[in-house]
Formats: sequence, C-alpha cells, structure tokens
Amino acid sequence: MGTSTGTRPQDSKSPPPHRKMTILDGLKKEPVIRVQRLSHYYGSGDNKKQILFDIDLDIRPGELVIMTGPSGSGKSTLLSLIGALRTVQEGSLRVMGHELNQMTPSQLVQYRRDIGFIFQMHNLFESLTAMENVKMSLQLKKVPRTEKRDQAGHILNRLGLEERIHYKPESLSGGQRQRVAVARALATRPRVILADEPTAALDKESGKTVVEMLRELCETNDSTVLLITHDNRILDFADRIVNMVDGRIVSNVLVAESVAICEFLIKSNLFANLAASTLTDIAQKMELEIVSAGKWVIRQGDPGDKFYLIRKGITDVVVRSGAETKKVATLGEGNFFGEAALLTGEPRNASVLAKEETVLYSLDKENFQMAIDSSKTFKEQLLNAFYQRQ
Repeated sequence: MGTSTGTRPQDSKSPPPHRKMTILDGLKKEPVIRVQRLSHYYGSGDNKKQILFDIDLDIRPGELVIMTGPSGSGKSTLLSLIGALRTVQEGSLRVMGHELNQMTPSQLVQYRRDIGFIFQMHNLFESLTAMENVKMSLQLKKVPRTEKRDQAGHILNRLGLEERIHYKPESLSGGQRQRVAVARALATRPRVILADEPTAALDKESGKTVVEMLRELCETNDSTVLLITHDNRILDFADRIVNMVDGRIVSNVLVAESVAICEFLIKSNLFANLAASTLTDIAQKMELEIVSAGKWVIRQGDPGDKFYLIRKGITDVVVRSGAETKKVATLGEGNFFGEAALLTGEPRNASVLAKEETVLYSLDKENFQMAIDSSKTFKEQLLNAFYQRQ
C-alpha cells in the first residue's frame, strides 16, 4: 500500500461548495430519476443498431444536470426514454417512483403531463397565441381559471415577451417561439423538466434568463432538470455535467464538488504544483466514498486498485507481521494513501482502518495511471512521497 501521509493542510476545514448541491447532500436524497443498465436499439434484424449501452444514472431532487456530447451519442434518445416518448427495451428506468415499463398507457399519459418538456422543435399550437399556448399547459394541470392568465402573463413577461403575448407563432421569431415553449414547460412548476437544446436559438441574455429560471425551480421547488446542450455559456449553471460518447456515459461530474476537490487538492504539496488543467482533470475523475467507523478501507495483501485522499475523518494505518499487528500511522484530512501498490504493482503492504466515519476521494487504477501518464509533475511528486516514506 504505502503509508504516505502527504501534507496536512494548515486550514482543517475544506472550502464550502459554491452551489446548493453537493455529493454529500445528494446522497441523502432518493433519486427522482434512476436509470439502471439501460440499453436501447433502433431497427431490427440485420439493421438493428445499438444506441445506448448499459446506462446507469441517478438524478436527485433539486439537481440541474447538463448532458453534453457529440451529435449522435444517444443524448436525445435517453431524454425521450425518460420522458416516456419511447418504450424501454432493456434495463430499468424509474422516475418519480414509477417504473416506466410497468405503467399502463393511461398512466403514461398522466405521467407525461407531469413532465416539463422543452424541445429544439418548439411544437407550439399554430392557431393559438403565446398566452393561449402557455394557458393550455395550465389547463392540463387544472389550474383555476382566474390564475391561468396571471401565471401565464408573469412567466411570459419574465422571458421578455410582454409585447408578444397576443401574437401567434407565425408572427414570432425563432427565438421568441422558443421562449414561449420554455414558458409553457415551466408554467406549471413541474417536478421534472427535460430540455433538449433550450437555449440554442436564443441570444446570450435570453439564454441566461431561461437557465436562471430553471435554476430557480430547482432551488425553490426541488424540481429536477435534465438538459441537453452544446452551449458552453450555460455550463456554469449546472450542478452536474454528464458527458455521453457513442451511447455511453464517459464522465459524470458534480460541478461544485469538482471545484471543491480542486481547492482541496491544491492545499497539498502533492497537487499544488500541477497545471490547472491537470488538477481539474484529476478532480473530475475522483469518486466520493464514505466509510463507517470501524470498517477497513483497504487490507494488507489485497491488490492495489485505488488511490485515496481523505476529505474528512481519521484513519489508522496498521501493518501485520506474523501474529503481530502494529499501528504505524494515523492519517486525517488532506492525507493520502494507496499509491505504493499502484506504483509498484505489488499487494497492499498495510491496512487502513476508519476510526470514525471517513469521507474519501478515490481515484481508480486506470484513472490513476492516466493522471501519472499525463503529468510528469504529478508522477514526480508521487514518487518523492513514496520513497520518503519507505
């Protein structure tokens, strides 16, 4: 294993995340959307093509999750499955407590009414004005008649359409039609909002307003938003960014936690000299683990599969020699361990026991090696720490 202790930060408190949602917060909430081993195919026979491959994804109340990735990577297919616009073929898809492939057609109709949809194609009713299009969604939710006009007018005004509320879609620009579609989706304050490129046709200010309204719903209504975009201007509004490539989720990064990890890592001499891009890349690949008091984090003799950094808690490092077991170190916040077995390929040479509930950031073997390969500085710092403690 290696009992390296790293450098303990002088400030024992890790910086608070700058967003509402953190990993620790998220773990306390049951997912509103839970996708497990979901696969999907188009066509049949010789023309059958797999589009999604064993997708696993949890999204919790109050999260705004942005999904990125190249065109054709399966993002819109996944969104349409979550919205029950396509039928689940393989795997499990559970939304708001309902397993979608077990619902009846009438239940699915009601389920779709409880979702706020925003699509690239706005799908407005051409015969209705902007106000009437928004009031239509309120009617489906049986909002009292006296409230419909006020609610519809308020949200249209918020989106800068106060002078266009009585215009039909044919008299509106593409960006204005898109804003009406957004207003229609958000008017009922739905628990789940699914959005496919909602800001693509909007200018910078309009796009910002739309995402601010989505953010507001997350924070005040505990709504859950899954948003597909190629718009880099709005990435900073996300709680989490999920990247899809060729039908697979290749990264799933909690933005606030990634920032907090970077700020946490840079306090350690091991990471302090890394380039910002390398530091960010490492932070985004780290996973959070919580180990209860009295539980082993790693055991002597086991293969080395992860590198660990302690965010919070106290652990003991113990070494077994014959019948004797000896404590050789106590590690706390900011200390790291587990690099020796990964560097040498040998089994763990010590065990680590959580003395109290311990929160860890871990980097698996593959990502650890990628971090070393991509950064000469990181490799040198690790080797220095490793040899100093032998």
